[in-house]
Amino acid sequence: MAKNDKNDKKAPVVHKARGPSEDAKKFKQRPAIYIGSIFILVLVTVTFIGGDFITGGGFGRGSGDYFTFGYYDNAPISYVAGNVFAQYQQNNIMHYQSQGIDVNNRYAAQQIWRQSYETAIVHTAILQIMKRSNYSAPEKSVDRAVAQFHYQNNGRFSRELYNRTPEASRLATWRQTQEELTKTAYFKDLFALLVPDAEADFMAAMSSPMRSFDMVSFKVDDYPEMEYLSYAHENASLFGTIHLSKITVNNEREARKILASVKDGTLTFEDAARAQSQDSYADRGGDMGSRYCYEVDQEITNLPDRQAIYALGRGEISDIISVTDGWVFYRVENELAPAEFEDSSVMDRVRSYIRNYARGRMEDWALDQARAFIDEAKEYGFNDTVRRRYMGKQSFGPLPLNYGGIELFPPSLESFTIESLSSEDKKNLSGNEEFWRIAFSTELNTPSEPMVQGSNILVFFPTEEVEVDEETVKNTAAMYASTFLNYIAEQSLQYYFLQNSRMDDRFREVYSNNPYLK
Repeated sequence: MAKNDKNDKKAPVVHKARGPSEDAKKFKQRPAIYIGSIFILVLVTVTFIGGDFITGGGFGRGSGDYFTFGYYDNAPISYVAGNVFAQYQQNNIMHYQSQGIDVNNRYAAQQIWRQSYETAIVHTAILQIMKRSNYSAPEKSVDRAVAQFHYQNNGRFSRELYNRTPEASRLATWRQTQEELTKTAYFKDLFALLVPDAEADFMAAMSSPMRSFDMVSFKVDDYPEMEYLSYAHENASLFGTIHLSKITVNNEREARKILASVKDGTLTFEDAARAQSQDSYADRGGDMGSRYCYEVDQEITNLPDRQAIYALGRGEISDIISVTDGWVFYRVENELAPAEFEDSSVMDRVRSYIRNYARGRMEDWALDQARAFIDEAKEYGFNDTVRRRYMGKQSFGPLPLNYGGIELFPPSLESFTIESLSSEDKKNLSGNEEFWRIAFSTELNTPSEPMVQGSNILVFFPTEEVEVDEETVKNTAAMYASTFLNYIAEQSLQYYFLQNSRMDDRFREVYSNNPYLK
């Protein structure tokens, strides 16, 4: 059925269906590729018989609907009642409704339009790629598909129905079918390239062995009070206090002029601050309140400048100092006072400082606790050491080497309940190569090296290792080749086309400015 024979188009030839033995033979020869081909065929079947491309089949809002949301390689990506875009939209509507989602909800409606649009982008982009490659589906294949999926009566091709269909509709159906078969060829070639048997076998082998673990954790936040106090005394200079006021301007010459006016009594410090200071303390006459030295250190990064201010007496004014915000001079309201660690409010500041600026010290302490546990466990045994220390242990597994928690190798680390680890902790561990190295390289019934995870130091104890049966490994290889890799490829393709320089995306503008789409 040549697409140019508009005036004398013959009924498509109906070919005899392929026997089941031939299908079985192909499956045995290349099961992965065959499964992928069937998957694509199902998609094409859904597209072909899901609705009439020409009349709309109830998918559109009316024959006058026409919205162009963008272009790929200068080809418009348009919603027209009954076209592929419209069918994607209708399929998404049905999916949302099956999930109990109100498709008239404003957010859901926009999501439906956007998802349908992105699928239409992939459709258009693939056709453009194949067009540049000078490929289109063979006419005989198109004739066969048209006969198989259209003009049916009681499951058989109806010549009468075909002849009653307007010529324009028949031609449009033929062209739409050709597009779908062209896309199918693209995907089949792409997926065939993505399914080397050796790679599938290698990936499947990662599902075995599976290990079970006991685990203990040491909380970084259990850092003891005596350690906080020890740090405070070692770094007492950080926690002294000084009460300052300041004036800030962005020009050194202007700053010196204001300083001279304050010193000769032309202006009071407070009046100068309110009138000319360019910081958040201006309305308070420059008063910064009492500050800990570590806070002043963060503002005045030059050590000699800080030392000069700390040496000033009450009421004395500093020279001009360059800081991040400009040029500053300070007045000392209350001179430097040493820290009093008997004051609970001071110790609260010490704890806050360590947690925010010296947390590595807390982690080092927890690591030391974990290493001491490991040494003891090697001598007395893991379980005995847990009991001697009145600790709680947690168990999980069996678990394969499932990096990233992908569905191909169930179960994932995230699927286990581990009391001391949050969902975020488990997710981070699952994507941490170091965790998997430690978990699967540590000898059985031997404590692992300690590992930092969030606010915990973890020690693992592999208790058992089991091999996965051969049938499961084979099924994993088939799943990887036939479904998983294809799904990843499709997701990558969509991202690639959306980000491609050939893409001119106008969705937001068109959707926002058209009340009929909301």
